[in-house]
Amino acid sequence: MQTQLAPEYQGTPEGQEAEAILRKCVHCGFCTATCPTYQLLGDELDSPRGRIYLIKQVLEGMEPTRKTQAHLDRCLTCRNCETTCPSGVQYGNLVDIGRRIVEEKVQRPLGERAVRWALKEVLPSPLFGPAMKAGRAVRGLLPEGLRDKVQPHPPAGAWPRRSHARKVLLLEGCVQPSMAPNINSATARVLDAAGIETVVARQAGCCGAVKFHLNDQDGGRAQMRANIDAWWPYIERGEVECLVMNASGCGVTVKEYGHVLARDAQYADKAARISSLTRDLSELLPGLVPLLKDRVRAAGRAFAYHPPCTLQHGQKLRGGVERALRELGFDVRVARTESHLCCGSAGTYSVLQPEISHQLRDRKIAALDEPFAPAKPAAILSANMGCIVHLQNGTDVPVMHWVELLDQSLATA
Repeated sequence: MQTQLAPEYQGTPEGQEAEAILRKCVHCGFCTATCPTYQLLGDELDSPRGRIYLIKQVLEGMEPTRKTQAHLDRCLTCRNCETTCPSGVQYGNLVDIGRRIVEEKVQRPLGERAVRWALKEVLPSPLFGPAMKAGRAVRGLLPEGLRDKVQPHPPAGAWPRRSHARKVLLLEGCVQPSMAPNINSATARVLDAAGIETVVARQAGCCGAVKFHLNDQDGGRAQMRANIDAWWPYIERGEVECLVMNASGCGVTVKEYGHVLARDAQYADKAARISSLTRDLSELLPGLVPLLKDRVRAAGRAFAYHPPCTLQHGQKLRGGVERALRELGFDVRVARTESHLCCGSAGTYSVLQPEISHQLRDRKIAALDEPFAPAKPAAILSANMGCIVHLQNGTDVPVMHWVELLDQSLATA
């Protein structure tokens, strides 16, 4: 796609990156077939191709409007289009650039600004834990949108105390310890059963995704640098094999630290090293299966599995979780149709775009239930906390991280 950058973007790193991405787009429209918002709304401007046109117009000097901003806001950043695109268009990077520019040029109404500020400042902060505790105490009084997010959670259980020669570094995350604390401790217990010790750098915090994708990209980069500082001593001393992410949304972000901080002279090399060492928890499964196979009791129940977009499209990891769980004896089924589509969670999207988000959630649950009809799955499994909480709001079927199921099966072995 030929682009004539406006003078203000010519020669800038963002302008050059955007132009290089735009050149790859051949207008084929394959992306529209797999875009969740286009599937629901049927508006070309709510498809990747349409949003690419809008961003191109802004980069060529056209003034964006509130309508431009709304179409970009409605993008889930699920990156399904990247999986579909035959030309390798890096749409996720392009939409980040476009959103930031539009954010600077188009002022949002005060109410929108307040909500977005609260999300980016409270979610990744130490205030979130106490806020969740208070929210659970008055859950019945909260508006529906907030009440959906304030779910009861199972207790975390004990963290293993054994030491092992093999060690990995785990990012606990900013909201997961308060919203779903058992995921981290279940991860540690499963790895412990395989002879791997889970280490946590307490100074590490939010991966940076919340601020970065709410257009506070400087704030997101600051959090990324802080995490690198917290992790670097472990890397430098060679104490850990890798960094493990059990939330695929965090994993896709940390794997992109090298790209995001590529122009930071102080952190570029360290960021690239961190990204190269980062593994989604599912990437450890091929090595875990032989070590755990004799200890797992699959119990004969049937489970649905929803692969998060940040895993299958963002990290390009498809099929690994289902394959490993089946090797361990579990009956795991994915949706026969639309397993590639987003559940509607998409970070803060379910708060900012609740109508679209709930439509996608209900559609996803119906697709996950279908292989079990007229019965229901014993549980829905996933690999990202946001998906888990969002799906649980729409079904009575238990929704959990796949590592929690594995942990339960080991505990009763």
